[in-house]
Amino acid sequence: MDHPGEAPAGTGKSRSRRLPVWRMGLAGGLVGILCCVGPTVLALLGLVSAGTAFTWSTDLYDNYAWWFRLGGLAVLVLLVWLALRRRDQCSIAGIRRWRRRLLGVLAIAVATYLTLYAMTTWLGTFA
Repeated sequence: MDHPGEAPAGTGKSRSRRLPVWRMGLAGGLVGILCCVGPTVLALLGLVSAGTAFTWSTDLYDNYAWWFRLGGLAVLVLLVWLALRRRDQCSIAGIRRWRRRLLGVLAIAVATYLTLYAMTTWLGTFA
């Protein structure tokens, strides 16, 4: 008997049919906080000064934070839609079937956003 997380018996494929919860959640959370993470990464790489990164991230966060958050949500929705479509589960029944994993995707995205926000805010105290 085939299980939801396994390939059909006899196919020889070890490909999992599970949703890539961590990858989708991390991608959505990262895009949502890119306004702060982008300048911080540039400063950590030594491409801009810490003061410049702080100014850029403050300006981006103050003026465009909701655009970045909506972009992160759009990435999250697109990745979930593609994952469900690839599994022929892009329907209300498919969403119900995967609802726990989809809630996990959302929780990981929010946790990623909050963790990176806290980290960039903490790093901003050194600028």
